Amino acid sequence: MARARPVRVLLDGTPLLGNRTGVGRYTAALAEELASMSDVDMRAVAFTLRGWRKLRRVLPHGSRARGMPVSARLLRRCWLRAPFPPVELFAGFTDVVHGTNFVLPAAMRARGVLTIHDLAFLDAPDELPPSDAELPQLVARSASRAAVVVTPTQAVAEVTAERLDVPVDKIAVTPLGVDLAWFTARPPSEALRRRIGLPKSYLLFVGGAGPRKSLGWLLKAHEATSGLPPLVLAGPGHHSRHENVRSIGYLSDVDLRSVVAGAAALVLPSRDEGFGLPVLEAMACDVPVVCSDVPALREISGGHASLVPFGDVEAMGVALTAALENPPTPATLADRRAHAAEFTWRRTAQLTVAAYRRAMAT
Repeated sequence: MARARPVRVLLDGTPLLGNRTGVGRYTAALAEELASMSDVDMRAVAFTLRGWRKLRRVLPHGSRARGMPVSARLLRRCWLRAPFPPVELFAGFTDVVHGTNFVLPAAMRARGVLTIHDLAFLDAPDELPPSDAELPQLVARSASRAAVVVTPTQAVAEVTAERLDVPVDKIAVTPLGVDLAWFTARPPSEALRRRIGLPKSYLLFVGGAGPRKSLGWLLKAHEATSGLPPLVLAGPGHHSRHENVRSIGYLSDVDLRSVVAGAAALVLPSRDEGFGLPVLEAMACDVPVVCSDVPALREISGGHASLVPFGDVEAMGVALTAALENPPTPATLADRRAHAAEFTWRRTAQLTVAAYRRAMAT
């Protein structure tokens, strides 16, 4: 039986440039897996006027990088109005173009696959920065042009079908993965504690600042509940003035794993999430999780996190106290680790390649 030729994929690698938050980590892990698969021929492209050459330094070894020397803002304006300029004009022919970050590049002949991580911005367009003012229309146009839309959870798939009028049979769910290093993470050393100003005991939030993360709710609950250790905010954009709250900024992957592993509990109070990777990463290193009871977090936590009704200050305080006063049993920890271990980046890549082949077949 003849072996199918490799799928030629052009990946939007723009999220790999700069400090990586959720979309960047997803794109990096997916690129690593795709580069190691014999049935995929992957290249990556960056949409930036000046910095695209840096893409070569952050791709997996042997991967090829291309660039479109045009500002991303100008390209988005063009793609909102017409499928021009096509990405093949700069990056060469390919079977599939994968828009990893909400926007599908225009193409001549390649089939389009689009990742929609969440649709929170549809309900709060005023929270978008001015540079993303046209994002809702651009995402809708991209979803319409795509042969297949991939989402990280069934929760996002359902919202995508409902809000963007995307046929259900055009959507594929490709859950994210947990790096194996999380399962061997250890609490921070004294040297790391001193370097970043980390207290001995702390509650931890991981993520960027922004209204969707609902830190105001968490801060109110933390302040109103006696006996809680300091709250540490890890990620870009935090500037807390609260006495019992520490902002430690963006961390390297190695430092972040240690900081999470040393937390008394991880807290994710989001108003909306597409996946919530910190929840699974905390479970992988035996850290209790308290998070808001929203569809995606309910789905991926699998009954292993303490879910709090969104916005309920008293309930959040009770859940945080319980996480500290009722340490999990060894059996509970084993169940949580087993649950986190079900999510692998290899599986993410396999499901994504299946989406590529579906797109090619349409």
